[in-house]
Amino acid sequence: MPEHSQRPYDWVGAWSEKRALLSPETVGLVDATTGREFTYRDLDERANRAARLLRDRGVADGERVAVLSRNRPALVDLFFATAKTGGVLAPLSHRLAAGELVELLNDVDPELLVVEEPFADLAWDVLDREERAFDAGVLALTTESDAATDGEATWDAYADALPDDDSPVASAATSMDDPHLFLHTGGSTGVPKETVVTHGSILWNSFNTITAWGLRPEDVTPMTFPMFHTGGWNVLTVPLFHLGATVVVARETDPGRLLRTVEAEGATVLVAVPAVLRMLCRHDDWDDADLSTLRFAKSGGGPCRQSVMEAWRSRGVDLSQGYGLTECGPNNFAMPDGWPEEKADSVGVPAMHVDARIVDDDGTELPDGEIGELELASPHAADRYWRNPEETRETFGDEGDAEWVSTGDLARRDADGYYHVEGRRKNMFVSGGENVYPAEVEDAVADHPKVEEVVVVGVPDEKWGTVGKSVVRGDESLTLDELAAFLDGRLARFKRPRHLAFVDEMPTSGPSKIDREAVKAAFGEE
Repeated sequence: MPEHSQRPYDWVGAWSEKRALLSPETVGLVDATTGREFTYRDLDERANRAARLLRDRGVADGERVAVLSRNRPALVDLFFATAKTGGVLAPLSHRLAAGELVELLNDVDPELLVVEEPFADLAWDVLDREERAFDAGVLALTTESDAATDGEATWDAYADALPDDDSPVASAATSMDDPHLFLHTGGSTGVPKETVVTHGSILWNSFNTITAWGLRPEDVTPMTFPMFHTGGWNVLTVPLFHLGATVVVARETDPGRLLRTVEAEGATVLVAVPAVLRMLCRHDDWDDADLSTLRFAKSGGGPCRQSVMEAWRSRGVDLSQGYGLTECGPNNFAMPDGWPEEKADSVGVPAMHVDARIVDDDGTELPDGEIGELELASPHAADRYWRNPEETRETFGDEGDAEWVSTGDLARRDADGYYHVEGRRKNMFVSGGENVYPAEVEDAVADHPKVEEVVVVGVPDEKWGTVGKSVVRGDESLTLDELAAFLDGRLARFKRPRHLAFVDEMPTSGPSKIDREAVKAAFGEE
């Protein structure tokens, strides 16, 4: 652990305690899977029990508890409990393979591993691997509504291990510089790496979100992101807990259930990836769903198609695009009051306590209109990558102390100060000496009525060096000539894809997020 550069305070980790004092009878969490509601008093008492369990198991003062689970109240308990003990919560994706998980767990080196029952077989595979180097106790998360695995017997139940005592516990003297979350993200080598998110990072992101998005104590949101993802915690959950608002979680989120949740819970705010927003507006229940309580919706995790944005606006919902990453924020931008519709393809302007700039390969700031790498500066930036100095230097600077975080994304700022994200730096390719940004091409191709989803990758070409290939999920009667005719007048000729391929399903990584590297690996050679 780094030495404290800020004085330790008891209040840093007292999230649930402070909110329980301020809003004891307010419902802070709804479990849509079981129908249970938890007031902030309930959540603090549950956190006190969990904190006692963690201290008994050695999860305090920087030690880690890893969790392999879907969204459920126990994860909220562990978030608040690690805040109290000074421990670190390291949620893991149950979508990863056993080989990837064992590598992550070796890196995290947890004192305790908590496994939801449906993933017991996956956990056993991890624990049985020769390359396993970590040694942790294991507890099982199970409820009557969850089907147990058909595999080997699981471990002692987490619920049975919790002490009965839910009285207040003394919070650790924790600094704002101390880690609270380890959130894994992809690495340049394809191996996930753990991002160290401090108490200060979480707090400042909450400030930025509340002030920039205008969140209110009476807000209600259905959580669409998994809690192994920064979206599950920092997009809305923690900011709304900060205010004393209400978060709704569920084990599974499908479009029909999500529409029903918006209506039943009177949701006021909704944030989701573009794929989820698209599935919602194409669902059979879309036209009849009551969306009148929604003050606004946001799209994050990639560009949102114009047709989707128009569908939401036609229902009277203010939908705009956000931008963030695990390493910074993730809520970095906001749309100004009264923003004009022609700015809908932007992510807005920097939030209250965020600076942004566009730089060239040498780090020189570029003028408005030019495309370069987006860099961000904010007190809500993460600290570093855990035990990964090489990638820490690449993103955060030497020893993680640079002013600017390198996002790896290409963007431009227009004359009005709005930022437009053009795609990942590593996805850009040069065709006949001209830069081609796949995100721009994908936006144009996606407007074709026969296209459901599209990824554009560069492939070798004898004449032009590299040309684009459109990998499409949709109507396979679409021809390359038909697509070229559709794009005439929409895209410059050098940007138009010269090859076309189809897939039944796009590979995904994270919450309904297309795995571009998998697409590139499968279709990037012509």
